[in-house]
Amino acid sequence: MAPILTAEEATKLQTFLSRKLNPELVVQRRQRPDECAEIYIGQECLGVVSKNIDEGETSYSFELVILDLDLEEL
Repeated sequence: MAPILTAEEATKLQTFLSRKLNPELVVQRRQRPDECAEIYIGQECLGVVSKNIDEGETSYSFELVILDLDLEEL
C-alpha cells in the first residue's frame, strides 16, 4: 500500500516549495487518499509531489510535467 500524504505534510510542502520556487504555488491533495498531491500555479497543474518511505526514511519527489505542446508555444 502506498503511503498517504497527510494534510499537514501538504501544508509543509506548500510552504517549502513556495519559498524555493514560486510564492503563488499551491499544493492540492487529491480527493482520494493516496501518496501524491498536485502542484498548481493559478489554474495550471504543473505536476505532482509524491511521498516515498524507504528503510524508515520519508522523502518527497516533485515531478514537473512538460508537454511538447507547451514547448511549441514558446
